[in-house]
This record gives sequence, C-alpha cells and structure tokens, in this order.
Amino acid sequence: MKTFNNKTILITGHTGFKGSWLSIWLASLGAKVVGLSNNIPTDPSNYIISNVDNLIEDHRLDIRDKQEVEKLIQKCQPDFVFHMAAQALVRTSYESPLETIEINSLGSVNILEGIRALKKPVIVVMITSDKVYDNVEWIWGYRETDRLGGKDPYSASKGMAELAIRTYVESFFNDNSNVRIGVARAGNVIGGGDWASNRIVPDCMRAWSTSKEVDIRNPHATRPWQHVLEPLSGYIALAIDLKLSNKSHGEAFNFGPSSQKDFKVSELIDEMSKYWDKVSWNDMSSSENHVHEAGLLKLNCDKSLNDLHWQSTLNFEETVRMTVQWYKTFYQNQQSSMYDYTIAQINEYVKIAKLKNLLWANYD
Repeated sequence: MKTFNNKTILITGHTGFKGSWLSIWLASLGAKVVGLSNNIPTDPSNYIISNVDNLIEDHRLDIRDKQEVEKLIQKCQPDFVFHMAAQALVRTSYESPLETIEINSLGSVNILEGIRALKKPVIVVMITSDKVYDNVEWIWGYRETDRLGGKDPYSASKGMAELAIRTYVESFFNDNSNVRIGVARAGNVIGGGDWASNRIVPDCMRAWSTSKEVDIRNPHATRPWQHVLEPLSGYIALAIDLKLSNKSHGEAFNFGPSSQKDFKVSELIDEMSKYWDKVSWNDMSSSENHVHEAGLLKLNCDKSLNDLHWQSTLNFEETVRMTVQWYKTFYQNQQSSMYDYTIAQINEYVKIAKLKNLLWANYD
C-alpha cells in the first residue's frame, strides 16, 4: 500500500458518494489527493460531514470545460487519476439526456485529452458502470468481452465513454506511452453517506430517520448488492497492478459480489430493518409512469480474481450492517464529524479481508 504514499492523486467526482470515500481512504495512505468536481451533489453530503475538504486540495470546475480540465491536470501533474465524475442516476438521465451524455462521455474525453498532454508517467483508472452491457437479463454474469449497449441515456452515455477510452488507448496510449489506463465497471453500491435521490438505501434512511414510510418502486427486482468499499478496493487494486506492469493496460475489469449475494429489494429492506428501530414501506410496483430499469444484472468477476487477485470481501449481512450502522451513527450524532467512523469502517473492512485471507493480506 506504500504505492500511494506521497503520490499526487487526482480524483474526479471527489465530492460524491464514492469519491468522498475514495478520497478519505487514499489520504489515509499518505497520498496528496486533488479533487475535481462541479459541486456537492447532495445535502447532507459525506464530503461535508466527514470533513473531506480538510484532507485534500479541492477544485470546483465543470468537467465539460476542456480548457479548465487540461489546466488543472497540467497544474497538479498527477501520478494517478481516478475518474468517476458523472451524472450517475438512470432516472435523471431520462429527464436530462443531453446533459448526461455530455458529462459522462465528453467529460471522459476531456480527462483523456488532459492526460494525453502530460509528459510524465501516469496511472489512470476510468470508472464507468455495470450498465454499459447490453442487458438481456440473463441469469449468468456478464464478462468483460460481452457486448456493450444501453437502453437508457445513462447506460448509453457510459457505453459512449468506453468507446472513447478504447479509441484513446489504441490511438495514443500504446505500449510506449507514459500512460497506463484501465477501465473499472461496477454497480449497485450501497454504504453510508449516500443521499442521492431515487436510491433505495438513501430513500429508506431519510424516511425512517423521521419515522415516515418509504415508497419502493420495484421490491421484486434482484440486485448484486455490494458495499462501497468493495469496488473502491478493486479500483485501488487495478491502479496498483497498472503501476507494477503494463499487462492490464487498456483492459476492462468487473468489480462485484459473487452470485450468492443476489437479493431482492424486499430482502434488502428486511435485512436493513434488523438495525433500525421502526421501519415502514409501500410497494409501488403497480403504479404507472415507471421508466425502464433493469430487473436483473449480474457481473462475472473471474478476470479480476485471476489477473488482480481481487474478490469481494463482505457477505450480504456484513454489507447491510455496516451500511445501516453508518447512517444510524450519523442521525444519532448529527453535530459530529463522521470522519473517524468512516475511517473505522475502512479499517474494519481491511480486518475482515485479512481474516478471510482475501485482498491485501499484507496491508500495512
């Protein structure tokens, strides 16, 4: 883990749910973290309540502004880049399809252009989504070589980004390039500090914290739930692998739980209720005006296990427990920083991984 000590790491989307967790984790490993984000996407925000702004160098700019993106990359001269800035909500993509495509596809191109102008070695992890696959809702997991597609604007925008990444790898970032780049695909992430709209866990936490009922659109949908630290550990593992050799350069990797961790939305809610005093929810699956949402989407993560020695660490019960306990701690102590508790959960995650002899047995 000394890979990141005293290294400059650019994280785009650092004010978001996953970005704030990654910023805290990498800063705790001794990295100089530089953040690029347009705004703070939610209120409350893990970025604010965990005091991430005290840990990093914060820059606010629109990722669609090519000139400003390139200027920041030239200024900070990053050793690593984790690109996760995005319009990340499927339902919002129906309301603002053009904005979604601009942010997710052209924003990714702006990052690639900025990196292309660097004259130093740099490791880049481009985070897209599990929704890049042409989802026909079969029962087995999609492999990295399966066809890309997208029935909604969000999925399509991420597929566009992947096409652009492939173009830059083949055209500019060849074996003699100073750039090594990998693509990470993950989805259905839960964990403390997510307050995005129209997501099951944040919706439940907001409602239950004020003793209200929550409306659930599709309680029978099945998802491979994973804690936020699972894909982040995969992104870090990919970055380390790219640093050590170029064998993963230009490759895509899935990061997700095993098929035994697929549970219905209703089962997730039932498990969450074990850690909350009073819960109530409504089944809204029969109501009208539903936009298209996948009923089933699985990832095959054999490539990540074989090439990166990565696999998911937490079981379903551990995932839900850590998630709900984070929110419960926040709502019980709203005037306190969540930084210490967030670091404690990162350390707990690593401890569990060690006990199970999984990722980073030599984590130091």
